Amino acid sequence: MHNIHEPKLISGNANRPLGSAIARRMSMHRGVNVNLVDARVERFNDQEIFVEVYENVRGEDMFIIQPTSNPANDNLMELMIISDALRRSSAARITAVIPYFGYARQDRRTKARTPISAKLVANLLTESGIERILTMDLHAAQIQGFFDIPVDNLYASPIFALDIAHQFNGIGDKITVVSPDVGGVARARELAQRIGAGLAIVDKRRSRPGEVAEMTVIGEVEGQICFIVDDLCDTAGTLVKAADKLIEAGAEEVHAYISHGVFSGPAVERITGSRLKTVVVTDSIQPTEQVQAAHNIRIVPTAPLFAQAIMNIWQGTSVSSLFEHETLAPIYEGLYAPASR
Repeated sequence: MHNIHEPKLISGNANRPLGSAIARRMSMHRGVNVNLVDARVERFNDQEIFVEVYENVRGEDMFIIQPTSNPANDNLMELMIISDALRRSSAARITAVIPYFGYARQDRRTKARTPISAKLVANLLTESGIERILTMDLHAAQIQGFFDIPVDNLYASPIFALDIAHQFNGIGDKITVVSPDVGGVARARELAQRIGAGLAIVDKRRSRPGEVAEMTVIGEVEGQICFIVDDLCDTAGTLVKAADKLIEAGAEEVHAYISHGVFSGPAVERITGSRLKTVVVTDSIQPTEQVQAAHNIRIVPTAPLFAQAIMNIWQGTSVSSLFEHETLAPIYEGLYAPASR
């Protein structure tokens, strides 16, 4: 068996700025330059994907940074082809760093004769030579069980807790964390416990798929500053309607903290024209120019979190320690002043 010497990073085209930011953070940790492996990831005229790695990776611990966001199929194929290139180049271990895991919403059969695409994707990734997965805020936690290889699922809520403590210092008694649906209560409760806030739920009933017929606020939000928490925002229809419902119920302000800004179709336009004061998203998906220009969308970085997780995997130390405030706060000290607890 090859000795694993150094962690090496390689990035696909889905979010190269995040890959570069992770490399910079690792350089700060280790005191030596960590650069992305020099490689060519491009397409032929018929859109076939071609990968060529220019550096020796034999016996190295390789980390491929590639969210499978829009275009999901292209980015997924890039990830698998990069993995195959590394496997055939005798890399000692291949870890896929997938900040946003696409196809996660297809984790079960909702009707007859439908696929479980998340399981199919898990099989494809494993067969391509990937030996470990590092991701963040899976839409459904049970997807970890679709893999027969280790899966580390990080959480954005500790980062959000640091951001809230920094941005809204001194108003803890006026904060209420809101789940936009019953299925997200556990996520909202976890953040509420971190920041010592109350909890509310927006219960929604759909008349047909994609259309919300009725919303009801469960919990006390009058005079409160509300934070809607969700793992992803796609078209933002439900998010905007939930904000309107909370304002109607007497909320003073409504903000949103979203792990993955998918932002399909009219999402950004809806958010900028909504009553949401701010929508905070991570950079797990590379933000478009429209997202960056939106006056009420703010992006928080995940590079410190992923850089430390990669270091912990390489060194064989705990990844779950990054779930704790005491571990994460020093990593983000340059961005957020230490919050008293």
